[in-house]
Amino acid sequence: MKTILITGASGDVGTHLRRELASKYRIRASDLRTPKVTFKNQVFMRADISKFSDAMRITKGVDAIVHLGGYSVEGPWEGILSANLIGCYNVFEAARRNGVKRIVFATSNHAVGFYRRDETIDHRVYPKPDSRYGVSKVFGEALGSLYADKYGMEVFNIRIGNVNPQPVDKRRLSIWISPRDIAQLVTIGIEHPDIRFEIVYGVSGNKRSWYDNSNAYRLGYKPQDDSETQSAEILARNESEHPVGALYQGGAFTHVEAVPNPAPLPKKK
Repeated sequence: MKTILITGASGDVGTHLRRELASKYRIRASDLRTPKVTFKNQVFMRADISKFSDAMRITKGVDAIVHLGGYSVEGPWEGILSANLIGCYNVFEAARRNGVKRIVFATSNHAVGFYRRDETIDHRVYPKPDSRYGVSKVFGEALGSLYADKYGMEVFNIRIGNVNPQPVDKRRLSIWISPRDIAQLVTIGIEHPDIRFEIVYGVSGNKRSWYDNSNAYRLGYKPQDDSETQSAEILARNESEHPVGALYQGGAFTHVEAVPNPAPLPKKK
């Protein structure tokens, strides 16, 4: 049984993955916050990935890394810089120094959020980030490309839409991914023998998807879920959107300066 490190393991996506992957791997869960839910075959290591010494400590002795850790929404540049650029670099460089070749990087739909909703895009499109947060995810993808080409690491980038048991609004009918489908993609990222550098979209098999996810299908992805089962109920609410956000795939991130952080850091004592 492989040992994998999941950074950002206390967040919503990390919690879903720790549950879904509990029987497949020994999991080293790392975060600034202690997980509220624990599972078998898992240990917790508190770490601040903006500190290189912490990144070195948590990446030592693992077979693969699922890098979710970071500032998860649009917000102040200082927070995004520390967690999503410095922290991301620290994880990649610590992995290289510790001999960990395989990294699954949680990038985001917000790396391409300024494409219009009437466009279908694939993994080869030029990045069009919709926010400082989106810029940080473009940085992570570029960093992964560097480490793949320069150091021979194996990097699997998942442009995650929205991970939830069910889609919650009209926009997310297009970008939703179920917990079991994201776990399937992560497993491909860990196990597929031919990964060098790949970008796929983290979405279920949604009828309303804005993404041509053929690169994921080429690697064996077979999504089990489709948001369409919830579409009638969601569309019946007739919820309004901001006129700018309604044009673009990134939604509110295209026009707001900050989004409430769903995972606030612990207060310093």
